[in-house]
Amino acid sequence: MIDNKVAIVTGATRGIGAAIALKLAEEGYAVVAVGTRADLEVQDSINKIKNFGNPVLYVKGNIGESVDRKNIINSTLNSFGRIDVLVNNAGVAPKIRTDVLEITEESMDYVLDINLKGTFFLTQLAANIMIKETKEIEGIKPKIINISSISAYTSSTQRGEYCISKAGISMTTTLFADRLAEHGIKVYEVRPGIIYTDMTNKVEDKYTKLIEDGLTPIKRWGYPEDIANAVSVFCSDKLSFSTGEVINVDGGFHIRRL
Repeated sequence: MIDNKVAIVTGATRGIGAAIALKLAEEGYAVVAVGTRADLEVQDSINKIKNFGNPVLYVKGNIGESVDRKNIINSTLNSFGRIDVLVNNAGVAPKIRTDVLEITEESMDYVLDINLKGTFFLTQLAANIMIKETKEIEGIKPKIINISSISAYTSSTQRGEYCISKAGISMTTTLFADRLAEHGIKVYEVRPGIIYTDMTNKVEDKYTKLIEDGLTPIKRWGYPEDIANAVSVFCSDKLSFSTGEVINVDGGFHIRRL
């Protein structure tokens, strides 16, 4: 077992996940970066994480698949011997935006299998390992951090599958926070708003105008680093009397205003 704390970050090779992986590596964590692309395709991203001088492991896997979820956990334990933090960041949007009156079962299955079912069962696997760790590793303080979205409570009728999946992640946070509290394992949620990533840059002009017109009190785009900073706060042990807590990283979008 290595001396570094170990963080698993899903969807870690681009966007929000990459920023989280870099932040945790900077703070001394050994990082298990999970992604769906081949090793050669993610080498640049992995090298950036390695630049901080701490151990890094890349695991190729789709969290929507049971065998891949087990491999993520087993690979982490085989390489590093411990799991201190699980950051559930991986997620997909519908391949085609469709009105809720026309969403297909195939599209619903695709989004929920990864975003919700995958997150839930990876969390379940990690949680059972963490429970054992609290009895066997002195001083360990495991944490699970889910990355959801303002879509957990904001209706987008052209991508209902995504909204449902993120609402489910919020309840997943609550359920595991409740169940794991007795073991000293904290579960948190970061709820991003409009964040500049590959997913949103295709509609940059639309959201830039909405922000300028007052959609959010803080009139700028969010960036992956904003999310990474919130994850860092949850990992810091400074919120030791909190669990099930949500940090909204959304420029104030969640504020109801007249």
